[in-house]
Amino acid sequence: MSAMARPSVPSHRARVLRALGVTPWVQRAQPSLQAAPMAETAATAEVANGHCVVLLPAGCEPRTLDLLGRALIAFGPALARAARIEVRDGKLAAAPLARAYLVFGEAQAHALGRELPAAMLQQAHIVLADEPGAVHSSGAGKRRLWNALRSLRRALAETAG
Repeated sequence: MSAMARPSVPSHRARVLRALGVTPWVQRAQPSLQAAPMAETAATAEVANGHCVVLLPAGCEPRTLDLLGRALIAFGPALARAARIEVRDGKLAAAPLARAYLVFGEAQAHALGRELPAAMLQQAHIVLADEPGAVHSSGAGKRRLWNALRSLRRALAETAG
């Protein structure tokens, strides 16, 4: 005799994520132990999916990058696959054209504003978040990052439709 499968009872985490509108992902394969290198772009860089670009200050701690990576993964494939670009010495090597930008810190926002043409600045959805160190060190920074990611996801859903 085969036993009947019990209907799964959603956990507290699953109920909270569903209430926030986040679809949790389940990893199918064993993760690689190597850290993914930061994207270095050339002047003619194109964003693979054209959706989103994440601008980070150079030299972020690995634990902070891990936190940011997990936050991006939690908000679906458009943000999980977003190109991540470091801003060094207040200069952006190249600004790939995208529909949305998630910018960590005012210095990175100023670098994006200097590199992006004015027409693209008006069309793109730019979301400013706290510096990665501030996000990692305080609960308020994490809440502001969560709100910024929700805003970014909504903007990407509107432009996709």
